[in-house]
Amino acid sequence: MTTENTEIDKEMDDVTLENNSTEEIVTDELSVEEQLSEDLAKEKDKYLRLFAEFENYKRRTSKERIELFKTANQEVLLAMLPVLDDFDRAMAEISKSEDEVLLKGVQLIHEKLKNTLVSKGLEQVEVKAGDAFDADFAEAITQIPAASAKMKGKIVDVLEKGYKLGEKIIRFPKVVIGQ
Repeated sequence: MTTENTEIDKEMDDVTLENNSTEEIVTDELSVEEQLSEDLAKEKDKYLRLFAEFENYKRRTSKERIELFKTANQEVLLAMLPVLDDFDRAMAEISKSEDEVLLKGVQLIHEKLKNTLVSKGLEQVEVKAGDAFDADFAEAITQIPAASAKMKGKIVDVLEKGYKLGEKIIRFPKVVIGQ
């Protein structure tokens, strides 16, 4: 019996070893499959994050480029504003003279300059005497006693016109307000 038992024990051990080996292989295969699945999920997550980041980058740079194009002329337009102011003063003085040909010629040049600046995006900030003073759209140079009670806190005079480029004010109008 001992020999038979020993042989049976050996056979059982062999079967047990084969079963254990098969289980280890199955366990290893599952862990390899699980590992590959986890790696794939990580790579997909990386890809999606990178793609989203790139889309945000494209959107941000395109928005910055549009803003740059809108305000690219700002320095040149700011430099031209004193020339436009001088033209306005010259028009006021020339209109007092009786020389119609001179007035017409200067008006044509003045309109051409204004139209060119407007085509580049320049707009005049509309404020006039009698409007309520708003510090967001005008700069108060001084205050004078109001002629009437209804003029208190309102614009009495506009000393210098204001201009904006797109939605951004590049020069605030300079005004006098009633006190």
